Amino acid sequence: MILDKYRLDGKVALITGGSRGIGRAIALGFAEAGANVAIASRKLPDLEAVAKEISALGRRSLPVAAHVGHLEDINSLVTTVKGEFGTIDILVNNAGTSPALASVLDVEERLWDSIMNLNLKGVFFLSQAVAKVMKEHSGGTIINIASVDAFRPEVQIGVYAISKSGVLMATKVMARELAQYNIRVNAIAPGNIHTRLGDSRFRAMPEYEQEMISRTPQKRIGEPEEIVGAALYLASDASSFTTGETIIVDGGILLT
Repeated sequence: MILDKYRLDGKVALITGGSRGIGRAIALGFAEAGANVAIASRKLPDLEAVAKEISALGRRSLPVAAHVGHLEDINSLVTTVKGEFGTIDILVNNAGTSPALASVLDVEERLWDSIMNLNLKGVFFLSQAVAKVMKEHSGGTIINIASVDAFRPEVQIGVYAISKSGVLMATKVMARELAQYNIRVNAIAPGNIHTRLGDSRFRAMPEYEQEMISRTPQKRIGEPEEIVGAALYLASDASSFTTGETIIVDGGILLT
């Protein structure tokens, strides 16, 4: 049956930024579809709460504290997950940051490095480490969480937009080179979603939320759960002939 292609029974998924927002929603969605799930972020207590939710769904869960902008943490994370589950079938590179608003004229090196290390360097080198595991086990799938800002940047978050644009190219580069190992690499570009990062922009610029709503054909901000369907498609056999692509989930804002 066609719905069976969306099942993840027996698969092992690793999701970064898994303690809240889109990462948490995907983790729970994958668990409902049958996957055992490892989740990573910098704060273990937040991860442990989500791990309990995963376990309540009858799946194995593993919370791991790690900063994926640091190579030593990446290597430790992959070793820990592989040691617990034996393999990694699905990687979701969801961890990301944009810690401050700044115009092009005001961006400092520290801000640039903070964003690039997590949003782009972390995505590439964690994918590299996990792809080596996938290669040993006949393949897998990698999903990178990008942003519509990669296509059309907003004011004062230029470095974030540059990093997410890099994620789109990294997706294509990895898809091209890893296909020979039966590893598929795709991306999801969310629009405005109610997450800690997204809502921080609204708090910093109260008029920004209303502007985004008015520009969005669906006239609302999305919810993290609305990203799960695209992630499940890309993680499962339903997308077996799809690689190097980006699914945009934005309520239509890029149409305006």
